[in-house]
Amino acid sequence: MKRLFRSRHDRKLSGVLGGLSNYIGIDASLLRILFVVLLIFTGFFPLALIYIVSIFLMPEETDY
Repeated sequence: MKRLFRSRHDRKLSGVLGGLSNYIGIDASLLRILFVVLLIFTGFFPLALIYIVSIFLMPEETDY
């Protein structure tokens, strides 16, 4: 069963988008570009708030 974690290996800021891309199965760079484009077009607030909340709610990936 797949679980959603913040990535320890594929992170630029906090690992949220790296973990989400691993969960969905797409390239992390593509997801980061899409996130930045959507961030600009939505006026920063909704997606930035979701990103910040997910930093605290998503558990960090374990190594075992």
